[in-house]
Amino acid sequence: MKNITILICCLCVALGNTQDLELELFASGLDRPVNLKHAGDDRLFAAEQDGIIKIINADGSVNTTPFLDIEARVESGGSEEGLLGLAFHPNYATNGYFFVNYTRDVVGQTDNETVVSRFTRSSTDPSQADPNSELIILTYTQPFTNHNGGELQFGPDGYLYISSGDGGSGGDPQDNGQDLGTLLGKLLRIDVNNSTMSNPYAIPTDNPFIGTAGARGEIWAYGLRNPWKFSFDRLNDDIWIADVGQSAREEINNAPSTSAGLNYGWRCYEGNNTYNTSGCPPMSSLTFPVAEYAHSGGRCSITGGYRYRGSEFPGFNGLYFFADVCTQEIGYIEFENGTWNSTFEGFSGSLVAFGEDINGELYICSLGGDISKLVDNSLSTEDFDLNNVAIYPNPAENEITIDFSSVNATIKSEMTIFDLQGKIINSKNKSSDAVQKINTSQLSQGLYLLQIRADNGEQMTHKLVIQ
Repeated sequence: MKNITILICCLCVALGNTQDLELELFASGLDRPVNLKHAGDDRLFAAEQDGIIKIINADGSVNTTPFLDIEARVESGGSEEGLLGLAFHPNYATNGYFFVNYTRDVVGQTDNETVVSRFTRSSTDPSQADPNSELIILTYTQPFTNHNGGELQFGPDGYLYISSGDGGSGGDPQDNGQDLGTLLGKLLRIDVNNSTMSNPYAIPTDNPFIGTAGARGEIWAYGLRNPWKFSFDRLNDDIWIADVGQSAREEINNAPSTSAGLNYGWRCYEGNNTYNTSGCPPMSSLTFPVAEYAHSGGRCSITGGYRYRGSEFPGFNGLYFFADVCTQEIGYIEFENGTWNSTFEGFSGSLVAFGEDINGELYICSLGGDISKLVDNSLSTEDFDLNNVAIYPNPAENEITIDFSSVNATIKSEMTIFDLQGKIINSKNKSSDAVQKINTSQLSQGLYLLQIRADNGEQMTHKLVIQ
């Protein structure tokens, strides 16, 4: 059987139309939420900086009883310390494992340390975790209280990725970003699928610095300053890393998830600008950001997000969203004419973390305690009489049916299939029949865009998966 996937959505990205980005309040009453993840169902889990994880239900209500409370173990005295990362194991539904990244005080030492731990869901209540189930996976010392990174994500390969800052202070005084002998200033990649107390993690055999003298095998990429947030594109598995800048530039890095050993250039470069190139490798060996912006108009600290792959707002498709915590702006970049172009829109609140739900819809956390959903007001379905057109079967194989029976079947419409670059693959004018069919047997496997546009200018979008 031929497997074809068709995504039916607007051509706003392909044709370069500006989006009307709005925030719709989804949940409130949280305390400094800094990480937001789903666990494979319609709930969201918000990690609060002081050490508590709360469940947000599909209707936006917040469970009164925390999912996990480890506040007594978490050091959150510094503005960048605390419970920072959360990730659910890909097999969470069956094994109940999830992972956290937090800072803690070390008795008898002046330096705190980062802790990456595994916890287990309660065996009797799916809305509770067992606080006594902690298995410490990895620790490393933090010489200063800032630049902790702290994001956790499971990659498409099933391994756990961890972002670590350069250790803090300013200007990377210990040169940790370029030092392969330390875990600071890095993106780490470890195997936690068979963790035990005696062997909490393994190093994947294809990690790039295994066998390199003086290098830590856990390192996947290096040359990072403070990668507060990173994510994987659920469509093509690319990794996106937003690295907080020093004093002049904020940067967004993008690479295939299979690209190992990349050097993103800090402390040698801040964005595309030189910073301190003493003892640095050749410029040609570094990976520079796909987008950056200057500290103008009060901008000062980037919060990385996700590339939109949901279905509710087709005009967002392919946009990478981020925010600046200082100006309370949300930005997005889109690929146009061979380059990534940035757009900013102003909002309110300290916007510190994005979240992606099970369907790929995006949310953003404010330190004030609100969780808001990203909404495209330029695509309000209330304006489209064609919204009731049915497209089926779903999934399908060699043919899709477009049924106009629920609307004015005599309306003249054009049905056009595009590829993701905006190239027309098939176009057909609607006949007088209420039911129209489009042959898809000649399409190669992949994603496409279907637009139905009426003579009066109205249009509709619909997502269909053909397998």
